[in-house]
Amino acid sequence: MSNEPTMKLVTNLGRAEIEAKLREVGGEAAAAGLPDLAKMFMGIEGMPAAQIEQRVNNAIKWLADKPQHMRLAATLDLVGMNIKNLK
Repeated sequence: MSNEPTMKLVTNLGRAEIEAKLREVGGEAAAAGLPDLAKMFMGIEGMPAAQIEQRVNNAIKWLADKPQHMRLAATLDLVGMNIKNLK
C-alpha cells in the first residue's frame, strides 16, 4: 500500500481555485529543482483558458516519465478536469 495521500476528485473548481492550484504546482516545482516546470505557471493570473490548458497539457507531458513527481502530475490532472470551468 502506498503512503501517498488520496486526492479528492473535484470537478467544480472556478478560475480562482484553478489559478491557486497552478501557483501551488509552480512553487512545488521550484522547490523540487524543476525551474522549467515552475516557469510554465508564472503569470497565469487572468490568462486565457486556451493558454492555461496548453501549459497544463505540456506540463503533464513533461512529467510523464518522472514518477518521482507523481503528486505534481496528479494536481495537474485535477486542474485539467476543471479547465472547462475557466471563464
